[in-house]
Amino acid sequence: MNLRKIASLTALLSFLPTLVTSTILFICPQGRVAYWSDWRLWGLSKEQWGDLHITLGVLFLLALCLHVYYNWNPLISYLKDRARNLKVFTPAFAMALVLCLATLLGTLARVPPFSSLLLLADGFKDAAARTYGEPPYGHAELSSLRTFAKKAELDLEPALARLAAAGVRVGSPEDTLLQVAKANHMSPQQVFLAMSPEKESRPAGLPDAPPPGTGNRTLADLCAEYGLNLPDTVRALAGRGLKAEAGRTIKELAADNGMGPMDFYEALRLAVSGG
Repeated sequence: MNLRKIASLTALLSFLPTLVTSTILFICPQGRVAYWSDWRLWGLSKEQWGDLHITLGVLFLLALCLHVYYNWNPLISYLKDRARNLKVFTPAFAMALVLCLATLLGTLARVPPFSSLLLLADGFKDAAARTYGEPPYGHAELSSLRTFAKKAELDLEPALARLAAAGVRVGSPEDTLLQVAKANHMSPQQVFLAMSPEKESRPAGLPDAPPPGTGNRTLADLCAEYGLNLPDTVRALAGRGLKAEAGRTIKELAADNGMGPMDFYEALRLAVSGG
């Protein structure tokens, strides 16, 4: 067998599915949203797409290393001048190095066009979070029903009764949401909705701790969700010397005011509560 041909063809064939998995992981929801809603594409979960990306990526890299080994002489020829003398810093090498360094440093500095690509990925994930919903807290699906009910401020016994009325089988309150979801062919989010009252009353005001994904929510979104008057909220923040615009996210507002997202959220919470 010709190992050179095998290495080149393996690199090509593994590159194509790796490109697909990279694209899917670029646009898919954040892990907390994907696990909560049991997000799937073509029947595969985010975890399965991630597993494929890793194994196919390793195969591609191994094949690429062999490809470089078997094509070492042509690659070295790219580093020779017109007199066929070896010269590392040829114009081609210099341009390749500049492109790599620009990508590395531009990404870390978050400057265009690299920041634009990252913002595009964030946009996909934010849209998915709005579509599929956020869990009450990170990895809520791994909590037992008893623990989850406590953290979600639900009475356990009525919640279990609502699950039974909805035909959801539960082994015990110590089963996790994920176990119950899998046993009933549901998502953890659907289990939560089944165990929740139809209309759960919630007083106006922000929770003490920001729910997951709050940094990517706009001020207008938060006010609408928590029953806050938007103009009054903006005025309350202005009274504390903080700039605020309805359409900007909490992360952006925090940066506008020279503070971290957690600090801005706490200032927002105190402003709307009059604290």
